Amino acid sequence: MGLMSAAAAILPVPVSAAGKVNVFAAASLKNALDEVSAAWKAASSKETANTFAASSALARQIEAGAPADIFISADLDWMKYLSGKKLIAESSMVKLLGNTLVLVAPAGSRAAVTIAPGFDLAGVLKGGKLAICDVKAVPAGKYGKAALEKLGVWDKVEGSLAQAENVRAALKLVSAGEAPAGIVYRTDANEEKKVKVLGAFPPDTHPEIVYPAALVAASKSPDAAEFLAFLQSDKAHDIFRAHGFIILVR
Repeated sequence: MGLMSAAAAILPVPVSAAGKVNVFAAASLKNALDEVSAAWKAASSKETANTFAASSALARQIEAGAPADIFISADLDWMKYLSGKKLIAESSMVKLLGNTLVLVAPAGSRAAVTIAPGFDLAGVLKGGKLAICDVKAVPAGKYGKAALEKLGVWDKVEGSLAQAENVRAALKLVSAGEAPAGIVYRTDANEEKKVKVLGAFPPDTHPEIVYPAALVAASKSPDAAEFLAFLQSDKAHDIFRAHGFIILVR
């Protein structure tokens, strides 16, 4: 799979699903949120239609009128972007989840590194590319760039980036062996047996990773608020924790 095809691995499909709650969610949530949706269906006989992509792409789709009922971003910035345009039901917004940023390599890699100021990331790459999300727009890419700048290694790898459209696409570049290393969330690394974690970026090297969730102001779904509440339930929390997410909402 080439870089462009990997970047297109998960794209938004903004079509309305009659009778279902349309959830637009960050790509990193796919496995966990699909499981939460299945649990909600088992408990209520109601369904969601989940669309996964980069938070930036989803926010722009909502801005363009896509029929979303709930938006779950991988950072606060894109939620604030929609809030500033009055496209989010402000009172419904909750800080739902947290995550950890990690450096990954193909499972068979012999690379070893300690993530610390000035660490030799270029040495890990050995002339190859660093898989990372779009550093200007996609949350995982923005977090990643901030961490590399804080650690003083950004200038040494800035010219060796393979920027992907979303975090699952960045992960795919590493798992397919097209990049010797990549920056993703720990939850994504947990879902892929073809990669291994080389190390975690200290939390103080980047803004706090927060997944806010909110109702979309234009939603007409009678069940959207119920599903948003279910996302904050003990059952949903157990599922999110099992996938490696940090529970923020209490």
